[in-house]
Amino acid sequence: MGFSEDNLTGVILALLSSGFIGASFIIKKKGLRRAAAASGVRAGVGGYTYLLEPLWWIGMIIMIVGEAANFIAYAFAPAVLVTPLGALSIIVSAVLAHFILKERLHKLGVLGCVMCIAGSVIIVVHAPRELPITSVQEIWSMATQPAFLLYMGSVIVLVFILVIHFAPRCGHSNVLVFTGICSLMGSLSVMSVKALGTSLKLTFEGKNQLIFPETWLFMLVVVTCVIIQMNYLNKSSLFALEILYFLIWYSLRRAESNHGWYQDINFVCLCAGNMVQLQGK
Repeated sequence: MGFSEDNLTGVILALLSSGFIGASFIIKKKGLRRAAAASGVRAGVGGYTYLLEPLWWIGMIIMIVGEAANFIAYAFAPAVLVTPLGALSIIVSAVLAHFILKERLHKLGVLGCVMCIAGSVIIVVHAPRELPITSVQEIWSMATQPAFLLYMGSVIVLVFILVIHFAPRCGHSNVLVFTGICSLMGSLSVMSVKALGTSLKLTFEGKNQLIFPETWLFMLVVVTCVIIQMNYLNKSSLFALEILYFLIWYSLRRAESNHGWYQDINFVCLCAGNMVQLQGK
């Protein structure tokens, strides 16, 4: 258990990312509401008039800044440290929604925020030191192990089933459909973001990783995941989706790795905090 300078940099970037992303959800939702009021067609039922709404694009730009900070954080700190801090974006969204969107945050919601913070503090205090990676090919060798390939194949099949079969039939009435699509794709993007961020960091340090095809393949996975997630995020209810999205996504992320007792306590705190927040809305 150590907390290096790189870990500190990763934590600061992850916290900044949570602030930007949390605020962007609120701004984008205001843009979606304004676009729906002007056109009479919501994004959830297939409308795309929000693409002409400046407020939505402001939110999108802020989200891109936040995601960029999150992307860089993965290059400095272990994914097991950066990932849980994403829960703080939910707290930012909950607080801003209370004041800006007039979506009242009840006592249970406040308790959920406190529990999320407790879980994040536990993971930061007990953050493990990350073994140095000298090439993107090292990450590729881990990503092509049979266990992860089986997991990746299962995720792709599940996403395909959700998109083709369930989304057209009950996607607009059951938030778990769109949430499942976003979360499953998000669980794959974590590894690719980590690999791509590490590749760019090594390249800037003089060890060119852009010559390896694995770097570009990881970039393709990141772009694909982001496009799919953004499409289905815009189709769903903001607050419930964001909480359920984080719960399922982080659960899948936990399933990919094996860590110590403090990780299990952190996992319980974050899940409990998010569920309490959901009940408090």
